[in-house]
Amino acid sequence: MSPITPPTFATLRKALLALAVAAPASLAAGAVLAPAVAALAEVPGQQRTQAPGFYRMAIGDFEITALFDGFIDRDRKYFVGVKSEDIIGLLDRMFLAERPEIQAAVNAYLVHTGTNLVLVDAGAAKSPGPTLGFIADNIRAAGYSPEQIDTVLVTHLHPDHANGLLRLDGSILFPNAEVRVAKAEFDFWLGGGAVAKAPAPLKPFFAMARAAVAPYEAAGKLKPYQPGDGLLPGVESVAAYGHTPGHSGYLFRSKEQSILLWGDTVHSHALQFAHPEVVIEFDVDKDETIASRRRLLAEAAALKLWVGGAHLPFPGIGHVRTEGDGYAWVPVEFGPIRSDR
Repeated sequence: MSPITPPTFATLRKALLALAVAAPASLAAGAVLAPAVAALAEVPGQQRTQAPGFYRMAIGDFEITALFDGFIDRDRKYFVGVKSEDIIGLLDRMFLAERPEIQAAVNAYLVHTGTNLVLVDAGAAKSPGPTLGFIADNIRAAGYSPEQIDTVLVTHLHPDHANGLLRLDGSILFPNAEVRVAKAEFDFWLGGGAVAKAPAPLKPFFAMARAAVAPYEAAGKLKPYQPGDGLLPGVESVAAYGHTPGHSGYLFRSKEQSILLWGDTVHSHALQFAHPEVVIEFDVDKDETIASRRRLLAEAAALKLWVGGAHLPFPGIGHVRTEGDGYAWVPVEFGPIRSDR
C-alpha cells in the first residue's frame, strides 16, 4: 500500500478555491449541495446562541467560577504607547487585524472558599448596551443566586465593574453582601474633588460610580478598606494602582495554590503582554499603570501564579510566561474539576 501523502498548502488552497466557487454557483442555481448519505431526519435550525457563560476550576479547597458578563468593542485608537503599525502587527499575529475594533470580554469571578461566597467585580449591567449585563444570569446558570453572595470585592469603580451591583430598576442585586473597595478608589470617585479636574470623557463615570454604590452605602453595606486591612480568610488585596487611583487585585490562596484576580491590569491580550508599555485612554495615571503592569506580570510569571483578568478572553484564566523582552498569555485548558493536581 502506498503511503498517504499529507495535504500540502497548494492542495488546501485548491480545496478552498473549489468551495468558494461551488457555493455561490449552487445558490444561484437554487440548488443545495447533495449530501453523501440521505438525511434520516429533518435538519433543525441553527442554534445561534452561546453556551452559558461560566467556567469552573479549583484552587486548593477554593472553587473558582469565571462569569461572563458580555463584551465591549473598543476602537484601536484607544490604545497608545507604540506606533500604530506595531499595533496592527501585534493584532495580525493574533489573527485580529481584520476586525475594525478590538473585542474585550467583561469577566467577573465567583469564589466559594467554604466559608464565604465572594464575587470579584459585578459587571456592567445593561448601561453600556445589550452586549453586557449577563452576570446575574450566569451566576444562576452556575448553580448559585445573587442572594447567596456575602461579599463583593470591587477592583475599581469603572461602570463595567460596578454598575452590575444594581438591578435595572436601581435596587440592590446582592442584598446579603458587603461591598468592599479600596479607600483610595472610594475617595477618588465619591470624594468630589477629582471630578472637576477629570477630562471630559471620564466625567460621566463619577456619577455612575456614585449611583452604583449609593444603595449599599445607605444600607451600611459599603466598606472601604485600607492597604493591609484583613478582608477574608485566604484573601488579600494587591495594589495595582494607575488605571484608577485605587485599582486593586485580589489574591486567593488555599493549600499552597493561588490565583490573582487582577481586574484591568491587561485590557488587550494581543497588545499588552508583548508590550506592557501600551496604555489605554481610560488609564488615569499612565506611568503608574505601566509600572503596576510590569510588576504584576513579572511576579505572576516568576511565581507561576494562576491569573484571572476582567478583559482577557473568557474565562480569562491562565498563566503568564516570559517571552523575549515581554510576556505571553497561556490560557487555561477546558476540563473537569480535578483534586489530584
